[in-house]
Amino acid sequence: MLIIKAVIRPEKVNEVLSELNEAGFPAVTKYDVVGRGKQQGITAGSIHYDEIPKEMLMVGVNDEDKDDVLRIIINNAKTAENGNFGDGKIFISSLDEVYTISTGLKGL
Repeated sequence: MLIIKAVIRPEKVNEVLSELNEAGFPAVTKYDVVGRGKQQGITAGSIHYDEIPKEMLMVGVNDEDKDDVLRIIINNAKTAENGNFGDGKIFISSLDEVYTISTGLKGL
């Protein structure tokens, strides 16, 4: 099992969530986050914005579903055919165990 965390532009969230749902991945946790990438924020005139608003989507998946979920996120979170700075990042980590609180059952 894996946990996929995608930090994306807020205006792309609905597209990504819709496509994940259509592909059979309806279970997603969403966070409002702020941060900056390699470009260290943006400067507009004399003002420097160090913390850029983003959304983090967290999806637990079985190993065999990783490539499908990655493709959906990447294809729907980019702002142009070749992407732009600030489109986001995806982090993937192993997930040792998952339990459903209501039933106590182990697994996704």
